[in-house]
Amino acid sequence: MEKNNICGFVNLYKEQNYTSNDAVNIVRGIFGRIKTGHTGTLDPMAEGVLPICLGKATKLADMVQAETKVYRTSMILGKTTDTYDIWGNVLSEKPAVTDRDNILSVITSFRGEISQLPPMYSALKINGKRLYELAREGKTIERKPRSITIYDIGDIEIGDGGNISFTVTCSKGTYIRSLCHDIGISLGCGGAMSALERISSGYFSKKDSLTILELRKMKDEGTLFDAVIPPEKVLGDYERFSLSHSADKFAENGNKISLGFFKDKKPSENHRFLLFDGSGRLIGIYKEENGFAKPLCRLI
Repeated sequence: MEKNNICGFVNLYKEQNYTSNDAVNIVRGIFGRIKTGHTGTLDPMAEGVLPICLGKATKLADMVQAETKVYRTSMILGKTTDTYDIWGNVLSEKPAVTDRDNILSVITSFRGEISQLPPMYSALKINGKRLYELAREGKTIERKPRSITIYDIGDIEIGDGGNISFTVTCSKGTYIRSLCHDIGISLGCGGAMSALERISSGYFSKKDSLTILELRKMKDEGTLFDAVIPPEKVLGDYERFSLSHSADKFAENGNKISLGFFKDKKPSENHRFLLFDGSGRLIGIYKEENGFAKPLCRLI
């Protein structure tokens, strides 16, 4: 694999004390200044899985970011802050609720589709400006609640001093800091997130992730490209179809391709699928349309 032909993902484990954009820039430097992006912001003090897109795989960033995510988080009851985590300015302090049944009942009540207000200290853009930039200027603006889904909250551990930990499986757009804040408000004592780790994001999981240090070591050893995950692995839910060699030129030029050039099988009407050329190279995501394969996202 050559630098100019890289199209894939790196399953990066982002460590604490640097931003997601910092991580993108570091990975770009390791791979040699190719086009790079990430698929879902992690706060500087958060750690965990941060899929990095390389080359034309950056076109798939929104698709990958939309996948289900799993987090392990901790929070402390009895404290609210302006950032909804323990690193912000303290706004109020109250005795922590200690009733175990009450705590469990409130936490699990957040399962399902819920409305969530994004925190002011977040990377969300409103009118072209990120909320955290406005917050640092001392401004608070109206934000619209968003519908998100908490598929599960489990592995709840209730410790001493108002310390709680739990695992969250959720949809795109979920702010775990907001979840911790809302749990604290529901309990009547307030709460602030104290730790966050993303365990998985769609295809990508912690057990298969690599740190910056590990990537640098792989580069020194000449095995860096072994870290690149091809898009077809990440897009495993898509059905796959192949072209005969006679259609390769049409594929290169980005034309619609007659289903008559397909090997073996053909997609059904309006079906979305992965299309490979005669040599087995992934061309991109296509859609059947009136007897032709129409390109939706070309990766060559």
